Amino acid sequence: MMLSWKHLILLSFIGCLGGELLLQGPVFIREPSNSIFPVGSEDKKITLNCEARGNPSPHYRWQLNGSDINPSMEYRYKLNGGNLVVINPNRNWDTGSYQCFATNSLGTIVSREAKLQFAYLENFKTKMRSTVSVREGQGVVLLCGPPPHSGELSYAWIFNEYPSFVEEDSRRFVSQETGHLYIAKVEPSDVGNYTCVVTSTVTNTRVLGSPTPLVLRSDGVMGEYEPKIEVQFPETLPVAKGATVKLECFALGNPVPQINWRRSDGLPFSSKIKLRKFNGVLEIPNFQQEDTGSYECVAENSRGRNVARGRLTYYAKPHWVQLIRDVELAVEDNLFWECRASGKPKPSYRWLKNGEALVLEERIQIENGALTISNLNVTDSGMFQCIAENKHGLIYSSAELKVIASAPDFSKTPMKKLLQVQVGSMVSLDCKPRASPKALCSWKRGDVIVQENERISFLKDGGLQIVNVTKADVGTYTCIAENQFGKANGTTRLIVTEPTRITLAPSNMDVSVGESVILPCQVQHDPLLDIMFTWYFNGALTDFKKDGSHFEKVGGSSSGDLMIRNIQLKHSGKYVCMVQTGVDSVSSAADLIVRGSPGPPENVKVDEITDTTAQLSWKEVPEVPPSEVSGGGGSRSELVITWDPVPEELQNGEGFGYVVAFRPLGVTNWIQTVVTSPDTPRYVFRNESIVPFSLYEVKVGVYNNKGEGPFSPVTTVFSAEEEPTIAPSQVSANSLSSSEIEVSWNTIPWKLSNGHLLGYEVRYWNNGEEESSSKVKVAGNETSARLRGLKSNVAYYTAVRAYNSAGAGPFSTTVNATTKKTPPSQPPGNVVWNATDTKVLLNWEQVKAMENESEVTGYKVFYRTSSQNSVQVLNTNKTSAELLLPIKEDYIIEVKATTDGGDGTSSEQIRIPRITNVDARGSTSAISHVHAVSSYLPVVLFFIVNALWRY
Repeated sequence: MMLSWKHLILLSFIGCLGGELLLQGPVFIREPSNSIFPVGSEDKKITLNCEARGNPSPHYRWQLNGSDINPSMEYRYKLNGGNLVVINPNRNWDTGSYQCFATNSLGTIVSREAKLQFAYLENFKTKMRSTVSVREGQGVVLLCGPPPHSGELSYAWIFNEYPSFVEEDSRRFVSQETGHLYIAKVEPSDVGNYTCVVTSTVTNTRVLGSPTPLVLRSDGVMGEYEPKIEVQFPETLPVAKGATVKLECFALGNPVPQINWRRSDGLPFSSKIKLRKFNGVLEIPNFQQEDTGSYECVAENSRGRNVARGRLTYYAKPHWVQLIRDVELAVEDNLFWECRASGKPKPSYRWLKNGEALVLEERIQIENGALTISNLNVTDSGMFQCIAENKHGLIYSSAELKVIASAPDFSKTPMKKLLQVQVGSMVSLDCKPRASPKALCSWKRGDVIVQENERISFLKDGGLQIVNVTKADVGTYTCIAENQFGKANGTTRLIVTEPTRITLAPSNMDVSVGESVILPCQVQHDPLLDIMFTWYFNGALTDFKKDGSHFEKVGGSSSGDLMIRNIQLKHSGKYVCMVQTGVDSVSSAADLIVRGSPGPPENVKVDEITDTTAQLSWKEVPEVPPSEVSGGGGSRSELVITWDPVPEELQNGEGFGYVVAFRPLGVTNWIQTVVTSPDTPRYVFRNESIVPFSLYEVKVGVYNNKGEGPFSPVTTVFSAEEEPTIAPSQVSANSLSSSEIEVSWNTIPWKLSNGHLLGYEVRYWNNGEEESSSKVKVAGNETSARLRGLKSNVAYYTAVRAYNSAGAGPFSTTVNATTKKTPPSQPPGNVVWNATDTKVLLNWEQVKAMENESEVTGYKVFYRTSSQNSVQVLNTNKTSAELLLPIKEDYIIEVKATTDGGDGTSSEQIRIPRITNVDARGSTSAISHVHAVSSYLPVVLFFIVNALWRY
């Protein structure tokens, strides 16, 4: 693969900087949105927002209706950062769709389209309107005819003079769709002048039309007639999800018609539906898919009825179900990017690279919205955008593809210089250089190439693992990492030592006050290792300087004996000898009982005295710290410390509590806090500065009103882990049958802050219903899971994420597989058998699968003796079989069709009786008594199923 010199220089530059300078492609913070500008506004400019972050900082350009805007050449446009300022906007020049382009050295992204419209309302023409002459009792429609305009309008009518407006009721109706005034039945009081008032809801401009005179004719009164619907809604009306829809209906008639509404399917209206303007308007807020259907307006009076019908259909602009995320891959890797959106109608997809339509070629393909690029090279790097669109709108999802090419480099991930392990243990030598593409690793011990054997294995991540380590494994190990861009070496020295053993351990003792004793602690250890002895008394580290008058450590280099002089009652308790080396640690404990007279209590008080009783109380600072001090786990940025609470009889008085002390490993100063409840078994310290999965030294002390007691021994605890930040890669799904799919993946890269990986969660769903997904979990480093109990012949979608005690990481890209069709429901029919004393010949009718069933690939013959539970199975691709059976007892036989979707329905059981004559014949209808016979002869080359007969 050839790389241009520019790309190689850039890659070298990125490699040198490492993580110190984070280059990032543009990402929109603000995008332009649809705007309506009121014509005649005092504002003389419009600002369309556009802001993106990135490193280097992006620069911007704009397009109007697909053509570039050049602010340096057109004085009416100005760029303010990324914002486009339109000066003295003009509806003839500036109306249209605007898009912002943000660019830096890593690529270009395009904003969503923003439509700029101008709201205006011109005056009515001054032409006089003709007089409308009607009979009393007749219905009439007075037309408004609004003047040229843009933007939403509202309508009202003045009767005779302002401010006398027409009041709407069951007889009079003003349509907000047409602006017309409808009078169902004219009365003498309606005679007068009517003026249409049109108001722009955007500009608040109001204009009045010329008056329309309404007069009564003198040739009589209009007789009664049935309703005539003049205001009705469209036959089909698409409504957006979440919108408010208003349906108008009004009829002329004598008597005045009554308006009612109903659904054509007879279902009742939901509680959210409102009827307004004397039933002339049906209002449905927050329109959802269940609101679709046919609606009827019924106008009725004593002369008859009329019905208007219309269908509401549902549509939804696209909205994202799965966005694309930034991806960093090595050259020659394969990219799979999937974006998914829902909407009605179903969205279609297209892709952009650096603001232009992605050019497809043999290795670059788009299918169902998913983009695949095989055999990546550095020229594929850039900013990509997936666009999902239907006729109601479109949405953008942006992400950066970085294709990295670099030689192996150990500078950021050096190998350990020295590893010390015990004989018989297992050791893993890491080799994780940075390299793109991934480096191939080989190993040497000294100058000898390391070969795999029963003890030595090469790990997938390039490491080397040795089990059952021996002294012969000592040496310097070199990892050679290589790809097409170069080679690098790293070394680790392995030292193998013998395990440390306590040869003389302390034993339980019973002594009296004033005596002196020695608790022995002698060991055998590897001479290469330094050794350290420590003693703990009742869980607390023994301080030989503070307690030097009683405690002294005696013995040689391999001995840590403890001498206790002039033993007192307070020295009674558990003593633990801890022996530590750089590789291992061992310990041994003993109980020491001290007998003697107790010392006097302090602050003895008589609290209550009655005729026959007295209550005494006294105080000793608490002497026993809490035991089992430990911790770990919790949420991110937490340090959890736990202990076993001190029993009440050892608290020595009131005001008992705990002093919790902790510090990062290697830090001198302790952080302390007080827990006032004596029953509390834990303390949680929360701070954003806590490094995930880092070691802390902790100890827990005690106190009461008398003062502070001792601390527990210092122990180490890990802070809470960081949840995984990387999704599993190479996720695939494979259909196994009509009800099972196997999902597999590669393990996520481990890092220290992730702590202990608990396992993986597999989420799956069908029919795009991600909200109702199910999930299964697998433990540890399992890299596959089997989904069971699925529907047949259904596409299932699945994604995988890792989790630990801190939580779950991001999901992988979604993959899918379709379960196989169900096995045929038709069993093999007309099973006929013919038996001799050594074999059975079987024949049956062919099973034909239905269109919705899996094709038959063969048959299975299940057979067993009547006295056995073990089943034998013969596979065949014919409709006949020959079983070599000694017919010395009854046999039970069934036949099933086999398919990719599993086994089909079983035939009826047939029983073949033991042969008492030369031969016998029968079919599925031939049933005989079964006689128990103890002999059993297995058939060679047939698979034996050890299971109860369930077929």
